[in-house]
Amino acid sequence: MAGWSVRDIPGQDGRVAVVTGANSGLGYVVARELARRGARVVLACRSERRGSEALARLGAEVPGARAEMRRLDLADLGSVREFAGGLPYGHVDLLVNNAGVMALPYGTTADGFETQFGTNHLGHFALTGLLLPALFAAPGARVVTVSSPLHALANVDLRDPHATRRYHRWTAYARSKSANLLFTHELARRLAEHAPDVVAAAAHPGYAATNLQTAGPSAEGRRAVVWLVRGANRLFAQPVEAGALPVLYAATAPGVRPDSFTGPSFAMWRGAPAPSWRAPWTLDDTMGERLWAASERMTGVTYEALNG
Repeated sequence: MAGWSVRDIPGQDGRVAVVTGANSGLGYVVARELARRGARVVLACRSERRGSEALARLGAEVPGARAEMRRLDLADLGSVREFAGGLPYGHVDLLVNNAGVMALPYGTTADGFETQFGTNHLGHFALTGLLLPALFAAPGARVVTVSSPLHALANVDLRDPHATRRYHRWTAYARSKSANLLFTHELARRLAEHAPDVVAAAAHPGYAATNLQTAGPSAEGRRAVVWLVRGANRLFAQPVEAGALPVLYAATAPGVRPDSFTGPSFAMWRGAPAPSWRAPWTLDDTMGERLWAASERMTGVTYEALNG
């Protein structure tokens, strides 16, 4: 992996890639670089306006890119079903579960789930399950789910998954990111038995300068916090293009192993893609099975092909 860069991305001609949250930040860079290498890219975005602006920008940066924007709100299972049912392609070679929210004040999704757990985990769990037939139809398909080093702050709490008893924004975020890794672990385990040609892997950007860190305080009008975060980003964060590299590596590099976790090489913070440390609980088979069963119950999306 040493020195791996976008120049090392293999050709993606003929491949269909779905990238959630592709209107900005990591998702946009991932979509742009996949399109640059020839993939047909679907920018899955909650805001049609911002998604359309991103699509126009991508077209300007990558002339001739085969890209389109489709609306997807991961905080609304109806939108997830509509998106999955409306894809006009018989196969999906790459699904990048990138979109997410961070450290928001307490709220709930359209379906009554705590916002961070519902968006970051349950929305992507449902999307992946609904796209499973299309992934099975693509030889060598991959599902890459974006987590965070901050997953290490807390494990999933299935006794109170929606934090109805007690809510702390950073704990809730960490639990949703642990759920991303547990989902990847359990998905990889089931794919190994039923569809070994499909790879489920995870990645994280380290500390990358995106608008994710400021979205929560900005929505609450906490200007001083926004100012401090932006200052920290300028001083300490790596550029978003560098943060996207571990995701692109997991999505495209030959030989990526199922259930691998790729991040920046230096202290999980910055640098070239490298294997990343993860909390032991994200490799717990029993917890993975419990989260899987609970996610199927909550979303109503069952992975029948992988449940045998």
